[in-house]
Amino acid sequence: MRRIALAVLAPVAAVAVLAGCGGGASSGNSNDAVKVSGSFDKTPSVTIPAEKASTNLVVSKPIQGTGAPLKAGNSALANVALYKWSGTKHSLIESTFTSGPQIIPSQTDLSGLATALKGARLGSRVVAVLPPKYGYGSSGNSQLGLTGTDTTVWVIDLLQQYPGNQSASGAQVSDGGGALPTVTAKAGEAPTVTIPKTSAPSSLSVTTLIKGSGPALAKGDTVVAQYVGSIWRTGSVFSSTWPSSSQPGSPFSFQLGGQVLTGFNEGLTGVKVGSRVMLVIPPSLGYGPEGGDSSAGIEKNDTLVFVIDVIGYLHP
Repeated sequence: MRRIALAVLAPVAAVAVLAGCGGGASSGNSNDAVKVSGSFDKTPSVTIPAEKASTNLVVSKPIQGTGAPLKAGNSALANVALYKWSGTKHSLIESTFTSGPQIIPSQTDLSGLATALKGARLGSRVVAVLPPKYGYGSSGNSQLGLTGTDTTVWVIDLLQQYPGNQSASGAQVSDGGGALPTVTAKAGEAPTVTIPKTSAPSSLSVTTLIKGSGPALAKGDTVVAQYVGSIWRTGSVFSSTWPSSSQPGSPFSFQLGGQVLTGFNEGLTGVKVGSRVMLVIPPSLGYGPEGGDSSAGIEKNDTLVFVIDVIGYLHP
């Protein structure tokens, strides 16, 4: 599940950010009446009044963390509960508190959310009430079922943070090669994958390129990773989390054993944090013989090559 991470990247018109927005109540401001209680990193209890939202951006921190402040340009690993406030009614859109935390990318076009998270310390619970002009604007967000008049309420528990160019931290043990792709890279930069002009292996191939010294990943762990994904048939990169000239970069998070490619779940189990591994994933463990993704140039029966840096984890 990546709806939370993708949702904060939804385009919205730039607006001026309200200065001095805080959690103190003010007369006639229904947004100040939103209340959140409960323990950090546990499903929160959220009370939203049965009245129309006001136009004020309201930010509060009912739990003040003592960890490092969130640095500009860093992505946050967080648990998030997101609510839709429409007219006098509200509903929960998504919560990661039961499914596992997700990365909030460093770049967001939601001006109110950027204001709420700026400088917040790890260990904090941040509550942000975003009227449309501080959130998804007059266009709303169809992916989340939001119209241009809906207010959103965000409850965010900040767990960890990661720079956009963080890479594997262990010792180099291989660069692949032979019948497998060759991988070259500089620290903090996206690996370059060179695929040989031979047939792809028919079964899952797992090659450790950099061996980390952290804990071994197990089913249920939240994995934080950088990756480059290539197509064996064409040698082209179809997806990458690394910074580039067109994007700042943001690590990817997922639950091992969850809704990711079967090749990820099988190939990364037991891999130590800090490692870089190359997975060559046959169609049966990728998109399948009937699958593919035309928008990414992936055809059915394509073998995929992923170079994955495991940079962090959380045990459930």
